[in-house]
Amino acid sequence: MSTVSYDDFAKLDIRVAKVIDTEPVEGKSRIIKGKIDLGGDDQRDVIIGGAQYYQPEDMIGKTVVVIANLEPKKMAGVESNVMLLAADVDDRPFWLTVKEEIPLGSPIK
Repeated sequence: MSTVSYDDFAKLDIRVAKVIDTEPVEGKSRIIKGKIDLGGDDQRDVIIGGAQYYQPEDMIGKTVVVIANLEPKKMAGVESNVMLLAADVDDRPFWLTVKEEIPLGSPIK
């Protein structure tokens, strides 16, 4: 496994967000469209993988960890402007979540 410098890690804007809305993506069984709240007026669309394991409504209300400054990516007509972080076990995502009540948008360092 290769290493990254602290300077490279510091370029990532990793923050806490809340999933506030989800919906199926027509014709797709592995992804759903979501909307996350990063606090203030910062709400963004996101593609959430693992739809074969979770119903869209299972994600609503989860406080998750995201990379907020990842280059946007378009898939199935949906532009994703953040990436939810997850542990990957046999191609099944287990979303990194926060149990405590902390302000949305709080940085992770």
